[in-house]
Amino acid sequence: MSANIRPAGVFDTKYAQDIALNRTTFDRLLANGLFILLLLIPLLTIEGPFALNLIPQLWIGTIIRIAIFAIAVQGLNILIGYTGQISLGHAAFMAVGAYTSAVLSRELGLSFWIALPLSALFTGVVGLIFGLPSLRVKGFYLAMATLAAQFIIPWLLRYPLEPLTNGSRPLDVPIPTLFGISFAHESAMYYIIIPLAVFMMLAARNIMRTRLGRAFVSIRDNDLAAELLGINVFNYKLQAFFLSSLYAGVAGCLLAFESNSLSLDKFLLDRSIELLAMLVIGGAGFSLAPLFGVAFVNLLQQNIIPALIPGLITFLPALLPFIDPVNIYAALSPLLFGLALMIFLIAAPRGIAHRWEIFKIAWKRRPYSNL
Repeated sequence: MSANIRPAGVFDTKYAQDIALNRTTFDRLLANGLFILLLLIPLLTIEGPFALNLIPQLWIGTIIRIAIFAIAVQGLNILIGYTGQISLGHAAFMAVGAYTSAVLSRELGLSFWIALPLSALFTGVVGLIFGLPSLRVKGFYLAMATLAAQFIIPWLLRYPLEPLTNGSRPLDVPIPTLFGISFAHESAMYYIIIPLAVFMMLAARNIMRTRLGRAFVSIRDNDLAAELLGINVFNYKLQAFFLSSLYAGVAGCLLAFESNSLSLDKFLLDRSIELLAMLVIGGAGFSLAPLFGVAFVNLLQQNIIPALIPGLITFLPALLPFIDPVNIYAALSPLLFGLALMIFLIAAPRGIAHRWEIFKIAWKRRPYSNL
């Protein structure tokens, strides 16, 4: 949307300008400046080389988690936002990537740098298998088909593959190294995860500008019309499932090596629902939706809800005397999260990214924003 709008008086004079991601000097400077600022953050913490303590060390772990889950949600965005195919098993595909990379590293002795692409490709192949029902079904029925992955994959990892995955017990993951340099500290992993997350977000944005991306959008809008235009709908649906699962595999691998430990509890159905909620809040179909959605949900779960709970717990037991106060406290967090999701569906059904696009268009059209 906003990428096609120029500020008043700015025109494209070259083809390279027309196809550029950032079409104005200001956009390029802003994008590059934000990326450099992001890379400087670990240097400004107390554990950085200069011990500046300008930024809390806690921020490093938070930004890493946002980056990892933004990769996973971007894969879901390719499938749901751009292709219109539903999936309720995305967390299971993350588990495939996580455990595949851990097994390749532990059992075969492969380095993190080799295990990462291999586990991502293998996860993409698994996604292809569970994407096969998209030939015959769609909508609610496809959701049920992908939900099967959420139950089948964890069961396989817990029982038949227990000798490799440790079953329900935590699995230790080796520490990544490069030229003898250990990435055990989260500040070191930061410089692996953040550039990779930025690269994959840009890759997804570029995919949508290609023939493949345009085919995805046409299938989302009207798959029958797309088929009449000569688009192989089933082939492109499978490619969407492959790309979506590949992104999930990368996120699962990064999550495994970042925490140096794996547990199936991280990849259950509630995680898939949470990833879907992140995409809805961010705004399905927009390239920045995963970043907005993941950041907001993290802010909601770690800051907003914990701040609201003490005030609510003081008067809710008196208001609901027929419910055990312990049960009220346990239910507050999921209830508040669900309420926030409902508010977004009603007030901003197209998500935060849509509002951001409207703001950018208004800014570029100034002083004619109200026309």
